[in-house]
Amino acid sequence: MGSPTRSRTAPALRAPVSSVPVAALLTVSRSGRAFTTEICADAARFGAIAPEWDALYRASRTATPFQSHAWLHSWWQSYGTGGGGRLRVVLVRRGGELVAAAPLMLLFRPLPVLVPLGGTITDFSDVLLDESRTDEETEAAVTALARAFAELAGTAVIDLREVRPGAAAERVYARWTGPRRRLADSPCLELPAVPMEGLLARLPASRAQRVRAKLRKLDALGIEEREVPADEVPVAVGRLLELHRLQWEGRGVTPEHLSARFAEHLTRAARTMVASGDARLTEFRLAGAVVAADLTLMSGALAGGYLYGADPVLRARKADVATMLLRAGARDSGAHGRATLSMLRGDEPYKHHWRPETVRNQRLLLARPHLAPSLWLLLARAAGRERAATLVKRARKTEEGGDKG
Repeated sequence: MGSPTRSRTAPALRAPVSSVPVAALLTVSRSGRAFTTEICADAARFGAIAPEWDALYRASRTATPFQSHAWLHSWWQSYGTGGGGRLRVVLVRRGGELVAAAPLMLLFRPLPVLVPLGGTITDFSDVLLDESRTDEETEAAVTALARAFAELAGTAVIDLREVRPGAAAERVYARWTGPRRRLADSPCLELPAVPMEGLLARLPASRAQRVRAKLRKLDALGIEEREVPADEVPVAVGRLLELHRLQWEGRGVTPEHLSARFAEHLTRAARTMVASGDARLTEFRLAGAVVAADLTLMSGALAGGYLYGADPVLRARKADVATMLLRAGARDSGAHGRATLSMLRGDEPYKHHWRPETVRNQRLLLARPHLAPSLWLLLARAAGRERAATLVKRARKTEEGGDKG
């Protein structure tokens, strides 16, 4: 049998959650202001709340696909259990209904920090808030979540990476009364979710003309698109990853994309997300053979091209893969009323051909006063990494200039 559930009732959040021995399911209940807060520390329990989590996810207007239960729970199964982290998922209920949540884990680096689930393969992190309620009810849920964060922060700094501007996590940050800092994080490039003609209208006439020529070339090749149904996703993800490997062979592929745990996670998450409409897996065929595949993740307001792979034969046939993928993504996103077509993290030059808007993610750090030294240490490390990255870029530019001379 597992360890017993521990619960307490009090009018306000006073003692740190971590002072309670961690059980298979750690529950800390509070009756203050009619909210109940639970800290879920058990993977099976986290898996079992999928229906109510997904209902909250769909009621949270700023949520991205990376806050879906399928993505987060799958990530924990593949990455969280062997990495020394401890699950700490914050669940806030009112009248028994889930109204706010924060998918967190406790790490020691070596100081204790609470970070979002998802790790480095996740482009956006956030908390969830039920925004289908009145403004007053939503604000009350924000307050309850902030109080839960304050309790968790009794022994660990909260470090939220890759938070989009306007995310629900900003509302918790605004309520924080202890030491806090906001840092710049990864740049993301975004386009409006409009049909291809709308994207072409954003370009200079000469460039738009070249893109139209590329589109005619794709049509002349006879490349066919096929949306993969959920039951075929496992096999199709395998093809996608193999095409991704071929595409980057000899050109510095991201090693994690070739790992068994990434394949396991992506297969499991994508199957569920395709079935629920939170992802689309598209294959592109030439003469009956799959020559490219693309996985796009979707929420109510955003679609983001997460991973694609293309057979080198397309380069040999002068097919512009980026244009092919963007046309498919723009057509689907515009048809479903989404506002944003995100190219996700990264500032690669080819993305700028489409004149996207640069939107920089944020890093939100929250601490209690007695842990301010830990917060300052994290800030010092971040500043050191930023300086090192600047020096590396400067050195590369110097080398390139020397080569030209």
